[in-house]
Amino acid sequence: MTFELFDRTFYIASDVLLAYVALIGTGLGVVYLVHRSNKWPVIKEYVTTTHHRKIGVLYLLSATLFFLRAGIEALIIRVQLAVPENDFWVFQGDKFNEAFTTHGTIMIFFVAMPLLIGLMNVAVPLQIGAQDMAFPYLNAISFWLFLAGAILVNMSFFMTASPNAGWTAYAPLSTAEFTPEAGNDYYIFGLQVSGMGTILAAINMIVTIVRHRAPGMKMTRMPLFAWSTLITAFLILIAFPVLTIALYILMFDRLFGTSFFSGEAGSPIYWQHLFWIFGHPEVYIIVIPAFGIFSDVISTFSRKRVFGYTSMVVAIVIIGLLGFMVWVHHMFTVGLGPVVNTVFAITTMLIAVPTGIKIFNWLFTMRKGVIRLDTPMLFAAGFIPTFVIGGVTGVMLAVAAADFQFHDTYFVVAHFHYTMVGGTVLGAFAGIYYWFPKMFGFKLKEKWGRAHFWLFLIGFHITFFPQHFAGLNGMPRRVYTYAAEDNVFTFNFISTIGAFMMGIGTLFFVWNIYRSFKDPDRCGDDPWDGRTLEWSVPSPSPEHPFDPMPQVTTIDPLWEAKRNRGGKLPIAKTSRSAPVDVESWQPVSFFGLILALSLSFIYHVTWLQILFGILVLAFFALRTLTDEHTRMKKEEEGHDHT
Repeated sequence: MTFELFDRTFYIASDVLLAYVALIGTGLGVVYLVHRSNKWPVIKEYVTTTHHRKIGVLYLLSATLFFLRAGIEALIIRVQLAVPENDFWVFQGDKFNEAFTTHGTIMIFFVAMPLLIGLMNVAVPLQIGAQDMAFPYLNAISFWLFLAGAILVNMSFFMTASPNAGWTAYAPLSTAEFTPEAGNDYYIFGLQVSGMGTILAAINMIVTIVRHRAPGMKMTRMPLFAWSTLITAFLILIAFPVLTIALYILMFDRLFGTSFFSGEAGSPIYWQHLFWIFGHPEVYIIVIPAFGIFSDVISTFSRKRVFGYTSMVVAIVIIGLLGFMVWVHHMFTVGLGPVVNTVFAITTMLIAVPTGIKIFNWLFTMRKGVIRLDTPMLFAAGFIPTFVIGGVTGVMLAVAAADFQFHDTYFVVAHFHYTMVGGTVLGAFAGIYYWFPKMFGFKLKEKWGRAHFWLFLIGFHITFFPQHFAGLNGMPRRVYTYAAEDNVFTFNFISTIGAFMMGIGTLFFVWNIYRSFKDPDRCGDDPWDGRTLEWSVPSPSPEHPFDPMPQVTTIDPLWEAKRNRGGKLPIAKTSRSAPVDVESWQPVSFFGLILALSLSFIYHVTWLQILFGILVLAFFALRTLTDEHTRMKKEEEGHDHT
């Protein structure tokens, strides 16, 4: 729509205008509710925190909000494709390109990743007997870097400059020659900034797990979620720098006129190699933590130690290693030759072996177990057949000759969602229901949880199973319409119905959170009759929860203590000094600086680039001169003297 202001004519798309109205209205409503309930101290507590549980909650809250935004885009895509030759609102042509690009980008980087990193923050330190993350301040910086990147990508829509080259940003489409608008610059800086936060979070996880385990918590006694977190952190350390390099080079192509990915000297194939060397391990980065969650949930709700613990650890390690040896299966149709395609087809199929081991181990864990079908276990049980379907279609795609037929069709879309939603999202839901008591001291309500599960799972299969057949019938992905004679209408119409069921299921989840806070069911410290250390500390978990420090003697220390020691864990004679938690405005200030610096590059304002660059360097200098340990020691000495 167009409007007149100060004798000038302005244009704003109706979808952007509606989004502005919704955002401002929602923002004002939230401010009013926070003010009325006098929750400003709580807001300040979370904004300035460096405590692992609160950082975890911030990750989960952010991911949920972005999940709702990307979910709305998914519904818009499905409405546009519901019937042949549809013209829904403004979502045709480039608007459709923007919708599927931001949907994919947000879901991968700003929903799946923070959901899992949030759960790692909440649960892993408690599971291994650590008082906090090894570097609490760095943990806060990691979150605010992630949020700055996420806001950059999300705000592009409000600046009418959304990325539009797909979540893979394939060159040369993503170069300035074909997409000169600012949209793909938002993509580059958004992923670059959030990626820095993810790498720092991975370093923090590795140091925490290696250095801050409770006495007696050998690597061979760690819970499987902690193991999967450790493997994932190493995958991040190897894979994310490759994405950083790729984005850095693409930024030079777009901003400074180099030609790495186009022209006579460059090649767009370089981008594909770099992106998928990162991109395929990224699939495992966001699904391996879910494997750990399911392992712990299935063990707890079957009242049995997980079957084949050692083989589960070995399988996770092998999946992580093989994840770096399969990237070319995304490029079978590029023309790298039959020998290359055959090698990568075989390595891809090999991944089915350790994955199959894990599936059978979960089933054997449940066999003869005393199974309770509470909501976390429902999500775990729903995951197994769903992920198996995604795995089978993955093996089909690994056959290079067949992949030439499936490539870039809706068959790939269906496979991708069966693994990502079926694995990661169901895993995240299971983890949120499972560890919610450790975050807030009460459980989410079981009635609404069951409704959420059934609506979401049934809606998921109705949405994505027909897309296999749409793909086999030749429907290409990333098209905004099709003709009636293409014979894909029925599959698309059914998919749209399923998508709305998933949307309603998600609303049940949001409603469940609201009702649970409104009328909390206090549940004690160990509501699921748990087996691992996190269930031995108060709910919600306090700062420095292990006092005294337990001595770990087995894989399931709390379960062993319940059976043989009247629930009392043995006390360790020695323990490592705890990390120092502080309240600080510095991390959120850094968030503002890095956001402003990124925007100055996106809009090519040189003096702002220099200004905010200097301020960022000054921040590093300020931080270098800050030492919480020395300050706290002086405060303690002063207190003792008094």
